[in-house]
Order: sequence, then C-alpha cells, then structure tokens
Amino acid sequence: MRAALQRSFGGPDVLGVEDVADPELRDGWSLVRLKAAALNWHDVLVRRGQYDSPLPHVPGADGAGVDVATGAEVVVLPSLWWGEDESAPGPQWEILGDHRQGTYAELVAVPTACVLPKPAALSWSQAAALPLVGVTTYRALFSRGALRAGESLLVLGAGGGVATTAVSLAAAVGARVVVTSSARDKVEAAQGLGAAGGVLYTDADWPEQAREANQGRGFDVVLDSVGTWAESLRALRPGGRLVVLGASRAERADLAVRPYYFAQHSVLGSTMGSPADFAGLLDLLATHDVPPPVVDSTFSLDDVVAAHERLESGEAFGKITLEME
Repeated sequence: MRAALQRSFGGPDVLGVEDVADPELRDGWSLVRLKAAALNWHDVLVRRGQYDSPLPHVPGADGAGVDVATGAEVVVLPSLWWGEDESAPGPQWEILGDHRQGTYAELVAVPTACVLPKPAALSWSQAAALPLVGVTTYRALFSRGALRAGESLLVLGAGGGVATTAVSLAAAVGARVVVTSSARDKVEAAQGLGAAGGVLYTDADWPEQAREANQGRGFDVVLDSVGTWAESLRALRPGGRLVVLGASRAERADLAVRPYYFAQHSVLGSTMGSPADFAGLLDLLATHDVPPPVVDSTFSLDDVVAAHERLESGEAFGKITLEME
C-alpha cells in the first residue's frame, strides 16, 4: 500500500509517500481501505516526536473508508482500549497513530470495536473529519461539562476542528454560544455555524468582552483548548464549569486560589472519549439538526507536506483532510 511515512522527527518535510507493507490482521481486528483521512494538531506533535512514536512511522488518527471484510462504509474511532471506567481512560488506552501505524495510508488495521458505521449524509472527507474532534468535543461538552439547553458556552479559538464542532453541537442542543478568535472573519464564520457572537482574544480584556457578548452575564461553561485558565475563569459565572482539553498556548496555569473557591468554580479535565461517548455523538447527530463537520481544505495523499503546512499556518477554519484516490 501507499502511505505517508516519516523516517525522522521534525517539520512537515519529514513526511514522504512510499510503498509499505499492508497491515497485518489478527483476531478481533478489522482492515479498512481508507477513502480519506483528517489531520489533527495531535499529528503535528507525533511528527515532532513528542509521543516517541517508533520510526519509521505512519501518523494519522482519523479516517473513513470501506471495511474490507464486510464492504460496509465506516469511520474509525481513534480511541483504542478506553477500558471499562467511563470516568477516565484506562492504563492500556492509546490514540491511533501514536505507537501503531495510523491513517495517512491506503489501509489501516484497528480493533473491530473501533469501526463504526459512516453517517450516510457525510462525504468521505466530512466523515474522516468527524471521529477525533467529534468524540473529544462531545465528551468535553456533555459527558464532562454537562452542558444543557438554555445554558451559555464560551469556546476559545474559533477556527480549529474542536471549536467548530463545539459551536455546531452546542447550538444544535439549544445553548447560546460565543467564541474567541484572533481574526474577525473566523468569528463571522462561527456565527454561520450557530454562534451568537465573538470577541478577539488579542484584546487584554477579552473575558469581559465575552461576558458582554453573553448579555452581560458570565458563562455556564467555558471550553478551553489553549490553556489560559486564569482568563477563562474570569469569563465564568459563579458556579460555572471550565472544561480543559488542550494546552496549545500555555503549558502551565497560575490561579488565585481564594477567588476560585469563593466563586464555586469547577475545573474539569477532558481528553478524547470512549466508545460510549462516540455512540452519544452519533445519536445526537441523528436526532438534531447538526451541520456536517467543517472542512477547510482537502489535499491528496501525495500533498501531505502541504497539508501539514496549512495546518501549522493557523489560517485554516475547520478540518484539513487527505483523500487517498
């Protein structure tokens, strides 16, 4: 099969398309002939060596294609071996594409439990864009954040895949959504997905501006994938919930303790999601009017370097995908 292979860690140019051996199957696993794969920031970290992936390595967590054994159109859930405890992943949990070959390829082998029906209304690229950000966002908003209809949500960073998915899912269930961004056009694009408004996080008082955009009130839930906890807490109402699922802008947080506990705030960590979370996501898509995943741009497998350059540019709105044919 053809695959995007990295033989070293580094920038986008360490990725090169080569002929490699087909995946080996074992009991309880399925082979998927991929039609499309989607890029995630996680893939950049894998490419740079943050997860000590074995070399040479095929990265990629997200994909959609055809189950070779059954002929069914499927999506791949990249959350492997979550475990029996829904409150947190177990010790065997891993993300597809970290330590085993991923989805930047014509074929991928995964545990059969991680092969699920492709939503019929989605294109191959849209379906490939769904699993990682979809299950991650669903868990953060609903399993962890307990977001409900009529509540308010602030989403940090309007352009990424998690952010666009969060706006779509939250608006679909009847929450009022406000976003932050560094660019006004991304705020406007988020409004097209259902956001009520947005503010520029380049302004020092963006938490207060966000509250004003929420009719002058603090938010019930703030979704923080960037790591700016102190500012996020300023945007919360007393008793509100801060859900943290990333650290793209800051690896550490310095909080004033007394204001935190007097405000009765909750800080909730969240990551990826379980098969039960993914089932909840698919049910939400089937029962609510949710727009399809936003696809910023699509590249061929041969153009994987350009796709990674687009991802790292920060200019994309939504997901970047690779098509295998």
